[in-house]
Amino acid sequence: MAEWLYEAGIGENRAALVEGGEIVEAHIELPDPLRLGTVAAGRLVSIHVPGRRGLVATEVGEVLVEPLPPALTQGQAVRVAIVREAVPEPGRPKLPRGKVTDAPEGPGPALTERLGLRAGGAHPGPDRLEAAGWSELLEEAASGEIGFPGGTLRMSLTPAMTLFDVDGALPPAELAVAGARAAAQAIRRFGIGGSIGLDLPTLAGRSERQAAAAALDAVLPQPFERTAVNGFGFLQIVRRRERASLPELLQADPVGAAARALLRRAERTSGAGVRLITAAPAVVARIEANREWLEALGRRTGASVTLRPDPRLAISAGHVHASPAS
Repeated sequence: MAEWLYEAGIGENRAALVEGGEIVEAHIELPDPLRLGTVAAGRLVSIHVPGRRGLVATEVGEVLVEPLPPALTQGQAVRVAIVREAVPEPGRPKLPRGKVTDAPEGPGPALTERLGLRAGGAHPGPDRLEAAGWSELLEEAASGEIGFPGGTLRMSLTPAMTLFDVDGALPPAELAVAGARAAAQAIRRFGIGGSIGLDLPTLAGRSERQAAAAALDAVLPQPFERTAVNGFGFLQIVRRRERASLPELLQADPVGAAARALLRRAERTSGAGVRLITAAPAVVARIEANREWLEALGRRTGASVTLRPDPRLAISAGHVHASPAS
């Protein structure tokens, strides 16, 4: 039976759909004043393409508006509804996208509202997210290396699309089916949208190519569109893209992701004494820059927190120690 698990974490909220003891769908919600569905007031500050595209400045950030009503003039006050959240990209992050609306101002639905869950705090009991593979999921999303029986997926983020390359020792037809199934599972698990490319082994027979496509169709929920598997083993998928995927969030800010993961670990570390968090200097600096994170950790654990930078540690290699109560 499938079950949603939710945590109101420090610096981020988390949700995972667990089925058969494994995570089949995961979400991380970061603070975002321009999340999907938000209606914000602003002013049209520039027109990129008359009647098609323009830039609206709000008090909490800029929004790319498309389509742009032809009657709007530069400097005019408008309200925009966010239809796609900001998407991080190396060197050129994509601005949130919106449309002009007459709807009243207000925030978009939070993660709990989107998933129909009850809002709650962190769970002091058994770590059910971790038992289902939360840390392994984060490692896959951050590294792009995803194993499956008989092979490996290598996931690459590009400005044009998310690419999956299938490699393994199985016979080509078997590897293509297993790789397509694993890619579909990863796409759902990580919330990947937009254009997605899947590079399978070269398959000579039409029936073999159809079997690989059918394996993907059986796992990936609709709606999506896809091409057939071509003679070179390539298949393209297009899914609605409303926000950044989990790999995009983690790979765009590995320091922040490591900091929040350490705080989660510190919150669940047993012991009543001081929490000592040892991490790479960049990770410690990020935590120090967000004092509300430390305050929340102190409230939740009832213990003081000490940070120790260690330049010998990799960004993902921080650790937590709870000293015995004095």
